Amino acid sequence: MIYRLTSAAEWVAAQVSGEFRSADLAAEGFIHCSERAQILRTANKYFGDEIQLTLLQIDEVMLGQTLVREDLAGSGTFPHVYAPIPIIAVVAAYEMHKDARGDWTCLW
Repeated sequence: MIYRLTSAAEWVAAQVSGEFRSADLAAEGFIHCSERAQILRTANKYFGDEIQLTLLQIDEVMLGQTLVREDLAGSGTFPHVYAPIPIIAVVAAYEMHKDARGDWTCLW
């Protein structure tokens, strides 16, 4: 499994369209995702100012060759998806919460 942090609005749009697209896919040619152990670091580093986040759990087998694990910035290997993610590949969506310090946590 791989994971994607997104807004509730982007998740709703994906459910309507049948596939998840993001601004990073349009700008960089791939969708940034995380491994399970990277979720909280990514959430707190890039989404600290957000008040609501949805975590998508994605079955990587369903992505085929569009999924590539790469280290593009020298900060570790991350999963990148080089195509829209079909909604059927998203096996679960979790609402993220912040703790008393204001850091993102996972309650799953």
